[in-house]
Amino acid sequence: MTAEIVVPSRARVGEGPVWDAENSRLHWVDIPAGHIHTSDPATGQTTSIELPTHVGAVAPRRSGGFVAATAEGFATVEADGSMNIRRAILPDGERMNDAKCDRHGRLWAGSTTMDFQPGKGALHVLMPDWTSRVVLEGLALPNGLGWSPDGHTFYLADSIAGEISAFDTDPGSTTISRRRTLFRIPAHAGLPDGLTVDAAGCLWVAIWGGDRLARISPDGDLLSEVPLPVHQPSSCTFGGSRLDVLYITSAREGLDLSDDDPAGSVFAIDRLGAVGMPSTAFAG
Repeated sequence: MTAEIVVPSRARVGEGPVWDAENSRLHWVDIPAGHIHTSDPATGQTTSIELPTHVGAVAPRRSGGFVAATAEGFATVEADGSMNIRRAILPDGERMNDAKCDRHGRLWAGSTTMDFQPGKGALHVLMPDWTSRVVLEGLALPNGLGWSPDGHTFYLADSIAGEISAFDTDPGSTTISRRRTLFRIPAHAGLPDGLTVDAAGCLWVAIWGGDRLARISPDGDLLSEVPLPVHQPSSCTFGGSRLDVLYITSAREGLDLSDDDPAGSVFAIDRLGAVGMPSTAFAG
């Protein structure tokens, strides 16, 4: 069970991996560089789009191109790289961070200040008609998002707080309730960053600053940890033809590294004995 480099890169903050099963491609971003990358793990080849703004995450759109969570709010990005800000809802000094589509094609995204001020972050939901609303306030750095296989539990990491929270929800609803702490990571052990949920309902969490992934049960038990060859793993998602390969993004930002250090690359691990759930395109 070893993490192998599948996309060599020097990404400053590689993030937001999403598996595009229709095209057998992995989409991911470099947040401060404003890059959207599309990688073919079979060949290691990557094509890139550069945006004139921060991009926290993207998701494919059913109508083509991407929806992007940006420094301004929400945007469309076409295959040729042209960008159109559709919802400019954030003031200067803030940006969107991690984002993910639910099974109904709605995009959930966390916003944060550039300096991660506690209480200033929020969780937003972008609807297919391009309206949006805030569903949770009082966060610092909202990060990994996910849902249980039955859709009745929503998960959200707040990295600065070191917590992963669980909420009750209904699969067709954008209402979340009964917040409770599922898992807490001591500050000295790293920060909970991006996450994905497997078909058994377990969470796989990238531990930023902790050189590892953590697998957490739906009851909040630490089941296992997977060591990684980078200090700042940032997020993960299952992909491949059977959704049994875990792809992991990483970051170089803030580290004094040699040129040949693998930080910023995308890694893959197979033979984990876990299978992911398929991603959903944005319906707008």
